[in-house]
Amino acid sequence: MENVERWMRHSAMSDIGRHDAASMPANIGALNTIVQGLIIHTDWLASYGVNESDFARVWRDTLPVADRFALVLDRDSRPLTTCRSPAQRTVGTCRDFALVLCGLLRSKGVSARLRCGFADYFNDGWEDHWVCEYWDRETQRWRLSDAQLDDALKEKCRIAFDPTDIPRDRFLTAGQAWAACRAGRRDPDQFGHGAVKGLWFAGVNVVRDHYVVNNRETSDWDRWRDAPQSKRVVSKEDCAVLDPIAARPEQPIVDVTPDWLA
Repeated sequence: MENVERWMRHSAMSDIGRHDAASMPANIGALNTIVQGLIIHTDWLASYGVNESDFARVWRDTLPVADRFALVLDRDSRPLTTCRSPAQRTVGTCRDFALVLCGLLRSKGVSARLRCGFADYFNDGWEDHWVCEYWDRETQRWRLSDAQLDDALKEKCRIAFDPTDIPRDRFLTAGQAWAACRAGRRDPDQFGHGAVKGLWFAGVNVVRDHYVVNNRETSDWDRWRDAPQSKRVVSKEDCAVLDPIAARPEQPIVDVTPDWLA
């Protein structure tokens, strides 16, 4: 069995800093609820009756958990366990929901890590998405939890499954998606972020998933929007690099430099 304790240790991004996790519940569902009361997703503001003008800043930059908590408390000094109204939350993305949950779990002594991949429960096809994967000591297996899925999103997206145990056929890690596309079992054009789809984007997420299970939560690959259209292709050389990473993302870091960076 793999050394799951490896994922109990904080990274600089997941460390909750001076904030005390002792007052936090141990139940994964309760932790999801706490995260939901602190963050609102930049793409879903309207679903909560707010807009960008309600916030001092709307951004997509991933914040360290300690900085996120400080931002929350600077705006509202009540305990972090108190659910804020949508307009009082901090704005983030799915990676922030996953990272905060991961940080809280690690602070409670639970092995946890982020996963980058694709979910089929938001739109048609497989949308770029990040979740938290945590080790269930009772069953001795990894489970997926999506802290973004509160009651409002579950109703809007007609989600019936338990967000603390996402079915493995509803979220594919980037490596799983890549392998399925390479083997012809899946259509690469079903995987992407908005209008950007295809094997090239799946490859971007293969690297990001490899990095994040090695506690590198952000990287130059997050700048994929800067890639010119002519560079959004996958060569045989790319496949030779990405195939083994996709098959074993938890292997030691393989530094891969995107050739589309200026």
